[in-house]
Amino acid sequence: MLDDFLMRAGLAGVGLSLATGPLGAFVVWRRMAYFGDATAHAAILGVALALAMDLPVGFGTLAVALVMAVTVSTLSGRGWAIDTVLGVLAHSALALGLVAVSFLQGVRVDLQSWLFGDILAVSRADLAFIWGGGALVAVLIVWRWDRLLVATVNEDLAHASGIDPNRERMVLTLALAVVVAVSIKVVGALLIAAMLIVPAAAARALARGPEAMALLASAIGAAAALAGLWLSLSFDTPAGPSIVAAAAAGFVIAGVVGRLRA
Repeated sequence: MLDDFLMRAGLAGVGLSLATGPLGAFVVWRRMAYFGDATAHAAILGVALALAMDLPVGFGTLAVALVMAVTVSTLSGRGWAIDTVLGVLAHSALALGLVAVSFLQGVRVDLQSWLFGDILAVSRADLAFIWGGGALVAVLIVWRWDRLLVATVNEDLAHASGIDPNRERMVLTLALAVVVAVSIKVVGALLIAAMLIVPAAAARALARGPEAMALLASAIGAAAALAGLWLSLSFDTPAGPSIVAAAAAGFVIAGVVGRLRA
């Protein structure tokens, strides 16, 4: 069954939604969209470094995404203007990554596949990496759910409950880095943030509680991945952007249904 490239692509999209659903809910609640963009852009630098050192691309992107996430979290905790820090680091990392790729000798690099994803080329090893990373993030969020939710709703309440908001923010930061590493093959560095935000925003219009929103975001993300693959095969469109377009259509539908229900 896994010899079928379309089956592997569908499983990759569903596996990715395991992580992007619940994590995307926290990204929406905490207004961390630009943070996700910065971490995703840094992944291109990880691709260049991994290819230069002949390492697996997934590990390279994970390492650079972790460094970027921890750096941003540390600087924002020391009083730096978070929007300025994100703007400088996001565009600098993307530019450095693109420049570094141009210096690679004897290595064939398809930048479009890393920028916009190439889910149809997912291998068995990629599939294991995506599902392993997605399951790790999902388990981490389920384990820390109550603490993360309290720290998100009210930091003063979190302190009163013996919860360190900075530690919970770091947990989300590390989870985001893992998601970036496993997502780059599916939707690419430029569209990762969309898969975090759009399904969660669509779920927000329909869900009646935080847990329901996280689960519904995963379901919408999985449906968008499968619908995007169908669009790609039917109309010969790029797979990654087609998946995001399907998620955007889901957001519009969810918004209309939510308004009608209200």
